[in-house]
Amino acid sequence: MDLKLKDKVVLVTGGTGGIGSAVVKGFLGEGAKVAFSSTSQAKIDALIPTLGAADGQVAGFVADMTKEDDIKAFVDKAVEKFGTVDVVVPNAGYEGKAHPVQDMTLELFEQTYMMNVFSVMLMMKYTAPILAAKQSGAVVVVASAAAYEPTAGNSAYVSSKYAVAGLTKCIALELGPVGVNVNYVCPGPVDTPMMVRIEKDFFGDSMTHEEAMAKLAGAYAMDKRYAKPEEVANAVLYLASEVSAHTAGMGMHVDSKVSPTS
Repeated sequence: MDLKLKDKVVLVTGGTGGIGSAVVKGFLGEGAKVAFSSTSQAKIDALIPTLGAADGQVAGFVADMTKEDDIKAFVDKAVEKFGTVDVVVPNAGYEGKAHPVQDMTLELFEQTYMMNVFSVMLMMKYTAPILAAKQSGAVVVVASAAAYEPTAGNSAYVSSKYAVAGLTKCIALELGPVGVNVNYVCPGPVDTPMMVRIEKDFFGDSMTHEEAMAKLAGAYAMDKRYAKPEEVANAVLYLASEVSAHTAGMGMHVDSKVSPTS
């Protein structure tokens, strides 16, 4: 199936992370041009040679997604490099720290919301005028299954994902009338370094990676495992493409857990 992404200009935040790098590779594989952000030039320099991209097809930029000036500069540099924007993938995220509410701090809530909610809003703030002027394009936010599933002791992260789901639905209503599709993906646990950090936060050293995965993914209908980053990337590609042009404000689950919620 031709997703019609060839030569589209795609912006991906957090492009050197586990999901982010899979998303970057996925779009490049479809012939798109990709600008991605990372907090580290060293990570950018390490990733680009592994992508198999053509000359001029990909560019990485150092940007702190908790700083509005950096987010605006990332968008400006991407447009300067590639001339426009067609697809926006706010992917950068922060897992926060698991604490019961009596031990929670305002600082931790602010850090989690700045990355998981406010950076998404700011990416859309600075790219929406470009997409609206073209009357085409797509925004695909990488949210989380936590947007539907509360977890005791993880209120900062979970509530931030509820918030970003609501934010994305609102922007879908704003940009849909001018031809821009806005949706989000909701991965369950994904086999990335972030997931290993989450395991350690919840279980300490009491479980191996395999034992933690069996506990956290044991309720899944299929193969009782975490999602692969490439599976999340495939969902992003679908929602970014013309194939899903009649889809707006939807949260697509990327796990095999059967749930009455959506």
